[in-house]
Amino acid sequence: MHSGKTVFSQLMDLVPWHDFQKCVQRYAGDHRVRTLGCRDQFLALAFGQLSFRESLRDVVACLGCRQRQLYHMGFRGRIRRSTLAEANEKRDWHLYHDFAMCLIGVARDLYRDDPLGVDLDNLAYAVDSTTISLCLSVFPWARYKRSLGAIKLHTVLDLRGSIPSFIRITDGTVHDVNFLDHLMIESGAFYVLDRGYLDYERLYRIHQEGAFFITRPKSSYKFKRLYSRPVDKGTGLRNDQIVRLVGFYPRKRYPDHLRRIKYIDPVENRTLVFLSNNFLIGALVVAELYRRRWQVELFFRWIKQHLRIRAFFGTSENAVHTQVWIAVAVYVLVAVARKRLHTELSLYQLLQILSLALFEKVPLAELVTQQDLRVPEDQSHNQLSLFEF
Repeated sequence: MHSGKTVFSQLMDLVPWHDFQKCVQRYAGDHRVRTLGCRDQFLALAFGQLSFRESLRDVVACLGCRQRQLYHMGFRGRIRRSTLAEANEKRDWHLYHDFAMCLIGVARDLYRDDPLGVDLDNLAYAVDSTTISLCLSVFPWARYKRSLGAIKLHTVLDLRGSIPSFIRITDGTVHDVNFLDHLMIESGAFYVLDRGYLDYERLYRIHQEGAFFITRPKSSYKFKRLYSRPVDKGTGLRNDQIVRLVGFYPRKRYPDHLRRIKYIDPVENRTLVFLSNNFLIGALVVAELYRRRWQVELFFRWIKQHLRIRAFFGTSENAVHTQVWIAVAVYVLVAVARKRLHTELSLYQLLQILSLALFEKVPLAELVTQQDLRVPEDQSHNQLSLFEF
């Protein structure tokens, strides 16, 4: 990348603008637009995400103080708060949804060969959701409880690279298990689910479509043991059984056999029971795959802590969806930059570096390779006295 460009523009060079323009044309995003096009809207909100701005006023103020650099950063018009707010309110958010999915496709190709951490060649996904609380008086459309508003991010996370493969935003009243009705099942893939997704009829649909699931049963479930496999109890395994469900409705909803594995977590000393429809992989692989489900929890924590999806720039449903999808696009774009720059920095470290150097004219590869985040061994940590002479 050319050293004459700002770090922000170098990062935006990684954006597939041809695909972005296709999304704009699909939803007529620039139809009758005179001042603020979809590209400028995306750049402004992406800048707000990368620089941790708290409001549109902050975004416009920071960009305004660098007016001479805006053209070289990719902006083609002047950024005004009122125009940006109107675009967030009225411009179809599906445009940014489609573009975020394009970026996700790019990132998944880059991380496809990353190690999963277990002896498994299949694709593996963690399915979960997170709730983002909203003030019901400010966001009346996001009804959740009597005096509380919220939206939910239902996510399917590829465990190779922690890249989301599918995200669906709903209001807070939608139960997690209903998300399985919108899940595009990939034959041969593993889906790791928590107890909130335990629905035998939906799990049987995953089984019929040639995919595998790993989940945990509720304490009230009943089963009949058909066969027990030998296990090495020194590894924490206690049981590896072939079972079938007991009861009229459970048997009707899932008439086939299941695999039941009982495992004691050596770290937390907890007894865990898993259910799966895969009878070929090792029992320890099942336990390790479920352990890696926590990557989706870390993904939710990361985007909540480091991207702006708690303080929203607008109050309408369209504005909230626009901001969330651009936040997802920025997360994936940073992941793409990390892979293409061949850096060992974590996404957190890379984002912190970018946030401080967006206006700097330093080659991006040089910026991330010269970082030494370790504390020098000879550095003194003693606090000097204020009045020491």
